[in-house]
Amino acid sequence: MPRFCANLSFLFHEVDFEQRFARAAQAGFRGVEYLFPYAYPVAVLQARLAESGLSQVLFNLPAGDWAAGERGVACLPGREAEFRAGVAQGIEYARALGCRQLNCLAGLAPAGVPEAQIRQTVQANLRYAARALAAHDIRLLIEPINSRVDMPGFWLDTSAKALALIDALHAMGEPNLWLQYDIYHAQIMEGDLARTIEANLARIAHFQLADNPGRHEPGTGEINYPFIFDLLDRSGYVGWVGCEYKPLAGSEAGLGWVKNYLD
Repeated sequence: MPRFCANLSFLFHEVDFEQRFARAAQAGFRGVEYLFPYAYPVAVLQARLAESGLSQVLFNLPAGDWAAGERGVACLPGREAEFRAGVAQGIEYARALGCRQLNCLAGLAPAGVPEAQIRQTVQANLRYAARALAAHDIRLLIEPINSRVDMPGFWLDTSAKALALIDALHAMGEPNLWLQYDIYHAQIMEGDLARTIEANLARIAHFQLADNPGRHEPGTGEINYPFIFDLLDRSGYVGWVGCEYKPLAGSEAGLGWVKNYLD
């Protein structure tokens, strides 16, 4: 049975961020993820996790100036020093919170930069991060995000692109790079979900979900989630599935789809 973790950047918005840990635990979740921890002191997050009995499953490496519209710096030539500083900060938080997975958001493709240079920049940054995280037994993940609806211009927007990066690093002798497969983004960009999952499960370290269209909870759109969950069970997947969706009518009210899995 899949293990579901609550994404606190999306769920339980009815209360302040620090209160969402308790709400997730009360709903039956045993793990949490969110976009970034860096606005909060480590001690505060440690306390919220301990009080709620929750595991910190995942968060992202620093991704530039989010408020200004940046969505990662890994693909931006000239920002390598900032990227490396972000890797160090991510490791510091991950070690303190017991988090064994960090996701790297590639960023928006810079205008006027040749594709080959962007790819080379991403590859070099990922190689550095993969090695740095491996030294602390932390997995580095990369996530394709749809460039049609949610993040126009996002450079890493298909599974094929992400898998090519993973293969390239593996060929260099760096195995610590994994796919974070967001089912919602994949449905928008490429579909063929089941076949992609089956073919690449050994390289997928984490799943995220939302239905399409609307990015709401499973059961509100076109994706056959019961089939996907059965597929994960049959395939022997033992990792987490992050609930990264926008509740249609309130967080708790929209949890009917997952209640049996949490129980």
